[in-house]
Amino acid sequence: MILHNFLFKYTVILCFMALSVSALAQEKGDKKKKEPVPTKAEVKKVEVKKDTIPQANQGSIEEIDVIRDYRPILADAVKVRRSPDMNNSRAYQPKLAYHILDKKLDITTGTKQLEIQEIPPVRPDELKHNYAKVGLGNFNTFLGELYLNSGEDPAIQYGGFLKYKTQEGKLDDQNFGHQEIGIFAKNILDQITVSGEAGYVGDASRFYGVNDTLPNFNPDHEKQRLKTFYLRGELASNYNPEDENQLSYSVKGDAYLFSNSFDEKENSIALSGYANKKINVFNVGANVSADITSVKQRNDYSLSNSIIRLNPYIRFQGDNYKITLGANFVAETGDSSRTNLFPTADIDLSLVPEYISLFGGVHGDVKKTSLRDLSKDNMYLDEQLEIHNSVERLNIFAGIKGNAGATLNYKVSAFYKKIEDLLYFTNSPYAPQKFLFGYDRGSDDSKVKGLEGEINLRVSETVSLGGKLNINSYDMASEAEAWYLPDLKFAANTRININDHFFVDGELLVNGQTYAKVYDQAYSPSESTILPTPRKVSIPAFTNLNAGAEYRFANKFGVFVRINNLLDTKTARYLFYPQLGRNFFGGVNYSF
Repeated sequence: MILHNFLFKYTVILCFMALSVSALAQEKGDKKKKEPVPTKAEVKKVEVKKDTIPQANQGSIEEIDVIRDYRPILADAVKVRRSPDMNNSRAYQPKLAYHILDKKLDITTGTKQLEIQEIPPVRPDELKHNYAKVGLGNFNTFLGELYLNSGEDPAIQYGGFLKYKTQEGKLDDQNFGHQEIGIFAKNILDQITVSGEAGYVGDASRFYGVNDTLPNFNPDHEKQRLKTFYLRGELASNYNPEDENQLSYSVKGDAYLFSNSFDEKENSIALSGYANKKINVFNVGANVSADITSVKQRNDYSLSNSIIRLNPYIRFQGDNYKITLGANFVAETGDSSRTNLFPTADIDLSLVPEYISLFGGVHGDVKKTSLRDLSKDNMYLDEQLEIHNSVERLNIFAGIKGNAGATLNYKVSAFYKKIEDLLYFTNSPYAPQKFLFGYDRGSDDSKVKGLEGEINLRVSETVSLGGKLNINSYDMASEAEAWYLPDLKFAANTRININDHFFVDGELLVNGQTYAKVYDQAYSPSESTILPTPRKVSIPAFTNLNAGAEYRFANKFGVFVRINNLLDTKTARYLFYPQLGRNFFGGVNYSF
């Protein structure tokens, strides 16, 4: 038994030793076995599965190109002795979702949310709505002005104004006076805007005309006073940017009562309106007006002069063009009646949008002869004047307009007109210091051609310039000249802001050469009476230069000075009425 146990133990020990020697021999044999070396062009592509890489680097399947031209030697600890399973791929890709909290991030560094700061008003002390002005000067000049306004609210505006000016020249009874007083109001509502104005305008002078060659030329310097009471109102639709196809419309009313020192009166009531509707690229609309005027002269002689107009049109409008076609129907009623139909056409073409545009058109209309309007131009009119309207049979014009940014805008055009009964002024045959107006009547119409130009230039923030030029050439039907109608008119102005308190402005006026028709008293033996004989008198061109300056104190008080006729020009617009020489006045103004 003891022997049997001994043999069993040693037999087990010998078996374990044999297994150990065999394993050691196998390991040494593996070390001596050489691995194959790939060539430089041999490439092995190994797909590494997400399951076989560390968890921190998991992602989509990657493809690795391994290029080996040397023998790699890896430690036993990092060798992978298991072939990858190419069929073991992830079949499910999770959908990612982001949940953003709808709350403000709290920052504990002390930084607060930015708040909008109000910009302080720029020079609020200059935003005044009322002012008063008083001035004195040579030629016994007195000037007074007052303007009142309700305030800053642009939707509701109302106020009033008052102007008064008098002057006395060196000639006998060379006196001038001008007065204006009025009130106004404007209210902008949601859909419409309503505005109105009422007032009085007065001008006074004397028939002071002089002729050095005739000692008894004008012995009695009669007074002349023009008075006008007026009332105006308008109701217009507001533009709605959200509705470009809306119906736009306007209704206006204008009435006045005019009178002069000869007890001549002119009363007028005019109503006008327009409507326009946009349909796609078209605008369809019409203008309509009715002007009812009556004139009453001495000896209870009165006449009626009324004009009714209807102007339908259609407009084709695109981004760079605008074409308007229509007709102008004009009916004259009253003491004389006639009806005219004129075609109307306008075109506006943008060559360079907002910078250069070509425009042109063909028009026709009836020009109303108004005693009030003619008296504004020449207040030395005689009595018992003939009232008759002129007809603009044809008016063709074309030109170019545009701007160069915000500093320059311009407009230049040429025109040709054919006018029936062209109106002109002439001296009265029996009272040369007074004027009549006549009409160029002949077998053909009067023809006028010319150029018109206008420019506005802003040189800098402190200097601005403006000017307007008219050049006319007249071909009269029956008269020798276009009496008192200048061939050239030019007006220019400038304003210079020296600083925030000091301002300078200037004005240049040029009136071209004109001709006057005057009458000499000649005895006619055959008629046994004295008959007036007409002759032509040339009135040379003249220039007026005016300038002014203003200085403001504390944005409320200011002082100003104005000098008119710096060149001391004596030539005047109308014969026998020399204008005032060099005159100046100055004063103070107050804004509140």
